[in-house]
Amino acid sequence: MEIDIALLLALGGVALLAGFFDAIVGGGGLLTLPALFIAGLDPLAAMATNKFQASSASVSATVAFIRKDMLDWRKDAPLAGISFAAGAAGALSISQVPREWLQASVPFLLIAVAAYFALGPKPDDRQRKARISRTCFMLAMVPLIGFYDGVFGPGTGSFFMIAYMMLLGQPLLRAVCNSKLLNASCNVGALVVFMLGGNLMWPLAMCMAVAAIIGAQLGARCALRFGTQLVKPLVIVVCCAMALKLLWADGSLLREWLLMLWQITRSPAAHC
Repeated sequence: MEIDIALLLALGGVALLAGFFDAIVGGGGLLTLPALFIAGLDPLAAMATNKFQASSASVSATVAFIRKDMLDWRKDAPLAGISFAAGAAGALSISQVPREWLQASVPFLLIAVAAYFALGPKPDDRQRKARISRTCFMLAMVPLIGFYDGVFGPGTGSFFMIAYMMLLGQPLLRAVCNSKLLNASCNVGALVVFMLGGNLMWPLAMCMAVAAIIGAQLGARCALRFGTQLVKPLVIVVCCAMALKLLWADGSLLREWLLMLWQITRSPAAHC
């Protein structure tokens, strides 16, 4: 695929917005991944390019937290290692899925993630009682979310953050810091697999990575001043809009989806 300046600028702008949103509520991949699909990239190339820019932003944020002594990476190194392996495993498995299936599944996954953001619990700074042990969290939740990141990715940082809060009872700030380390680990694990497979589009990936880092810095400053009340609804709306755009672009998929809904409403059970 030939990449021109206009495409670089457009996708760089999307990455900047994604980095901005990611620093506030997470889910920046909800913008970048569908944008890469809409731009016409091959599914695996889109996954790899998105993973590079996401990894750049998450690693940068993790280093910043470590330098401020807000993250004990030595204590969480085993969790990070499992997250890295899970992300790599997810990326390996997605390469075995037919590309048509991947393209068809993306809109529905986006809608599902958007629904989670809309209906999920609101983060706060309260200390809660842990519901599971740290070992159970490491062996169950970390591999699950890390594997998801390798397969699809958008929202992974938010999933880690909410898991830390809901399952280990951590307050918001600590959960945010810890989630960055695990998110960066699974991002890098998946990225290594994509790079070894030769799927990365380097010029576009570098451009989006720089833009994502800039956006993340701006978002962090905005989060301190305005909070997440305004940005979270915007992420949900944009995510749904991108999903509908992908459905509309694939006319056959949209027709099948609408036909299925029509058949459900016409079934006898629907009129009981």
